[in-house]
Amino acid sequence: MTDSSALDPEDRKIVTLARSARARNGVPEGAAVRDDTGRTYVAGTVDLDSLRLSALRTAVAMAVASGAKSLEAAAVVTESENVPEEDLAAVRDLGGAGTPVLVAGPDGSVRGTVTAG
Repeated sequence: MTDSSALDPEDRKIVTLARSARARNGVPEGAAVRDDTGRTYVAGTVDLDSLRLSALRTAVAMAVASGAKSLEAAAVVTESENVPEEDLAAVRDLGGAGTPVLVAGPDGSVRGTVTAG
């Protein structure tokens, strides 16, 4: 477990944004990514009959659609203990293998950090 208060303020910000997206939309996951210019993109799980995307893949897609060229970091708020490989692949595609992905529980406590690679 990582002490959330010890996080860099910018990393704490994306965890907070991810948590609020989850709560606001009543979805299983919330995610936020920060691009190489410091802009953030926030999303929740998409679960339609014709489209299903995790919150993290949705946040990456929003960044790409907005013109982001790279990612500095990502955060996902979830009850799951793991980040699916498909989610890590999306982060890796835009940010590279070393991009950190903060994994937090629904209360916002960061459980750990994994890299996209």
